[in-house]
Amino acid sequence: MDKKYLQLLAKEYPNIEAAASEIVNLSAIRSLPKGTEYFFSDMHGEYEAFLHMLKSASGMIKIKIDLTLGKTVSSAERESLAELIYYPDKELKRLTHIGAVTDEWRRLTIYRLILVCETVSAKYTRSRVRKRAQENMVYILDELLNVTDDVNKDYYYDEIISNVLDTGIADRFIKSLCTLIQSLAIDCLHIIGDIYDRGPRADIIMNELISMHDVDVQWGNHDISWMGAASGCRALIANVIRISMRYNNFDLLEDGYGLNLRALAVFAAEVYKDDDCALFMPHTLDDNIYDPVDAALVAKMHKAVTVIQLKLEGQLIARHPEWEMQQRDVFSRTDWQDHTVEIDGKPHRLLDTCFPTVDPDDPLKLSEGEEELMNVLEMSFMHSEKLAEHMRFLYSKGSMYKSINGNLLFHGCIPLDDSGELQSVMIDGEYYSGKELLDKLDETANKAYFLHSGEEKQYASDFMWYLWCGAKSPLYGKDKMAFFERYFLDDKALHKENYNAYYKFSEREDVCGRILSMFGLDPKTGHIINGHVPVKIKNGESPVKANGRLFVIDGGISKAYQKATGIAGYTLIYDSHSLNLAEHKPFVSGGSGLTPEIHLVEKLPRRANISDTDKGHEILEQINDLRELLEAYRSGTIKQRP
Repeated sequence: MDKKYLQLLAKEYPNIEAAASEIVNLSAIRSLPKGTEYFFSDMHGEYEAFLHMLKSASGMIKIKIDLTLGKTVSSAERESLAELIYYPDKELKRLTHIGAVTDEWRRLTIYRLILVCETVSAKYTRSRVRKRAQENMVYILDELLNVTDDVNKDYYYDEIISNVLDTGIADRFIKSLCTLIQSLAIDCLHIIGDIYDRGPRADIIMNELISMHDVDVQWGNHDISWMGAASGCRALIANVIRISMRYNNFDLLEDGYGLNLRALAVFAAEVYKDDDCALFMPHTLDDNIYDPVDAALVAKMHKAVTVIQLKLEGQLIARHPEWEMQQRDVFSRTDWQDHTVEIDGKPHRLLDTCFPTVDPDDPLKLSEGEEELMNVLEMSFMHSEKLAEHMRFLYSKGSMYKSINGNLLFHGCIPLDDSGELQSVMIDGEYYSGKELLDKLDETANKAYFLHSGEEKQYASDFMWYLWCGAKSPLYGKDKMAFFERYFLDDKALHKENYNAYYKFSEREDVCGRILSMFGLDPKTGHIINGHVPVKIKNGESPVKANGRLFVIDGGISKAYQKATGIAGYTLIYDSHSLNLAEHKPFVSGGSGLTPEIHLVEKLPRRANISDTDKGHEILEQINDLRELLEAYRSGTIKQRP
């Protein structure tokens, strides 16, 4: 091994005793059971439902409670304990209000919480549990969770709990225990894309993800839209505002990110003052709490930004003929005198005929007012500190795909043609497909945000829009985004968006095996985990495909999809024994009675240890490095320090 590397390693482990001790510690960690991984997808801003899934570990905490206390505690009391663990502040306040919080209740509750915490923490080292615990409660928790066999456990517990009660910290201690149980229940969190859009507060989801101890994100097309907007792509700035207008999500824009929409409101109210904008009334799924806006004004704002977006998209298509999207610039092909557009040789009349900012001779040119408005909106996006914080997190923790523990995670698809062969996409003058395509797109997305200026920055920023809606985008995966048609044309056949051939071929085990092999994974034991396409379970669809090689876990957390899916989302749970799918019920505020159905989808041949995971392989490399350091110390190649 390189001597310089060993010298660097020696700074952390200065002598034989330190290196040997760390080898023993790392070897012990490798022998522990693997932590539980959770896979979520397509939250679409539904923060309350998502937070409940996190707090409850998608129902697994309730299962642990039942396993630990099922023989001694009633079902109603176990349900109440679960609710306390999920929402300790709210539940303590509620129980105190009804007079249920007595010292006897506190004593019994702490005892039960300790038993549940013991069960949840069993697979972790003491050091790891201490790191997850609240700093001012670490010592007490460590004592309670690690009672040796030669001690009368009940007596020891009773003494410590009595002192907790006497010192007046019982309620804070209960909250600490609940928070620790929540934290320990989820070892690693994988987000398979689409945090943003439709639901009310994606920013709250992002705040929670930032606070998680181990999380990664595979970008979805809705995430990439926000990332592109934050990189300065004007078409995507208009896009994220338009979607927020469509679902009346002012709290996200104004309260969450401090984006100033006053200029848009003033512009829309003036330009469309004589237009009722009936086609643009918002689809309100959740009421705004902080920024209620009159629906009629929202409709005008919605129309104003929609027209701007169509113009900006047309400009992008004209600037990049290599994308082969000329047919998608329907806006510039419109006959503005009789308000018709020809598609596939057939004329179609627009449902709306009021376009005061469109110049028929140059329909893609922004009016003076629209140009000024976009300058204001762009500056607002560029100067939002909270938006910048969230985007930096998406870049630092996110990517186009992730290979981990035998699983391949990506949001949408690997673009395939009708023969099942890889489709190529031109990026910056060269063609890419398969894994190379996703690697190149990862690089392009980073350039869009982190380059300061220049042609390379502009190209990458433009390409973020193609990732949002391009026919060969692995994040979008459809032949077109029928944006114009859905808004302005009555012919429903024109609204149809056809999925990439991946979604047909990926139901075949051999195709999934081929894709897994492409990413260096075992085609016989690996899994592909996707989101993006809601699984319509009420129509008999299954999230498990290709003989168990593919899991599609978008089950409709978003309220917008729940009528189609019949449920409210999936969580894939991968613990040391098995893979399980949690099938969620629609969320109602409070969360009571929302324990999902857990379905076993694959039983592991034996219990998996950390040594079987990617992390275990990394630890083994560290152990081997430390063994070389030991040899260097013993041979005198590296000198020990006291």
